[in-house]
Formats: sequence, C-alpha cells, structure tokens
Amino acid sequence: MSQELSIEEYIARQPRYDRNRRLMHPLLRAVVPAFCKVDIEGLPNVPRRGRTCLMINHVSYLDPIVVTVSIPFRHTVSLSKAENFSIPVAGWFLRQWGHFPIRRGEYDRKALMQTIALLKSEQLVLMAPEGTRHTGGLQQGKEGLAYIATKANAVIVPAAICGAEDWRQRLKSLRRAYAKVVFGAPFRFRSDGRKRIPRAELSQMISEAMYQLALTIPADYAHLRGYYSDIENATSDSLEFV
Repeated sequence: MSQELSIEEYIARQPRYDRNRRLMHPLLRAVVPAFCKVDIEGLPNVPRRGRTCLMINHVSYLDPIVVTVSIPFRHTVSLSKAENFSIPVAGWFLRQWGHFPIRRGEYDRKALMQTIALLKSEQLVLMAPEGTRHTGGLQQGKEGLAYIATKANAVIVPAAICGAEDWRQRLKSLRRAYAKVVFGAPFRFRSDGRKRIPRAELSQMISEAMYQLALTIPADYAHLRGYYSDIENATSDSLEFV
C-alpha cells in the first residue's frame, strides 16, 4: 500500500500504478456522467506531459473526481487525508490508483517530499492550497504549494471547480450533480534557479497564484473567489506564464 512505502519505493512503483490508472480511468469517465454532469473549459491549458501541478479550489468531495474525469489524456495523482485510506471501497480505490496520504493538522514532511518526488517523476499532481474544503469561497492559500512547485520546477495550472457545492442535495432529490471545471493559464514561479526561497517570497508567490485561481473562476460564480475577490489588485511579479 502506498501509505506504507518509503518515498523511493512509492516512486519506483509508479509504472504499476500507471497500469492500474490506464484501466480505471476510462471506467471512471464512463461512470461519473451517470450521476454528475461535468462541463469543461480550457482543457488545452493542461500540458500533455511533464511536471505539472493542478491547483484547485476545494468545494466538495467530488472535486478530485470531476477534475480527474475532465482530463482524458493524463491521470491525476493527489494527496488524500490519511483517514480516507481506511474507508471500505474508497480506500481500496485510492491505494490501487496510487494516491498518497497526508496527515492533516500537522507538518507532514513525508507527504511534502513525496509530492516533490512525484512531480520530478513527470506526474500530474492535484493540490488544494487551502488545505481543506471551503464552500463559501477561497480562503488564504498555504505556502506549501509554492515550496513544492519551486523545488520541482513544476508548471502550475489553476483549475476552478464551480457548482458542485450542492451535489448532495441534488442526488437526494434524484437529480444529477453538476460541476464546471475551468482550467486557467499555466505558469511557473520565478525562482531564478535558487534552491532556497525566503518565506516572504513564498507567501507572495502563493498569493499571486491564488489570484490566478480566482481569475479562473467565471464571473457567474464570483462568490467563490472569496478572500481573493478583489481581482483588480492581482499582481504577477513572481509568475512566469508558459
């Protein structure tokens, strides 16, 4: 199981997980439309290969699923809270896909280093910089994503998820859930080749990245921009668009 492996063992096992993903991904893409309609915009912004981090706003349990099925040509890999790996069926799926756990509420160095190693192995990693779900709009992003992306020299693609907040109510009333996924302009952080970035700069990087995520959220869902609603104040001094 991926949560019991060392970082080196986990990375070495990626070819096995990739085989599983090639089998499971089409099944997931076939099943999800039965209970959730997913509209997609900006798919060409997702690189077809290379070190890529998908930066999402986190509004529901469906988020990793709808993003995964939105991309037909790559497989997303993501962190999931450690408790999820103990859930019957869901835990089995997480392990077979090769997702990996994070211990929330504490500094999880292994998960941090594992994410960097995963990106360096050319995977597409999904991350929610807010750290947990917020249905009322974006909250302040944490510096972890900036640290990871600069260490791995990864491309960041903001991916806005809209309309999924009421998925439970829709399903309870026998209606399909709905989600709109919008992929924004890809960029890298300007690190100028430095191995160590001061925390103040990491804070600026994540702030500017979060504004890019807010800009990716369509105007019809402007309430989801939350803390970053003042998009007219967005800057991009630490970003390099690719």
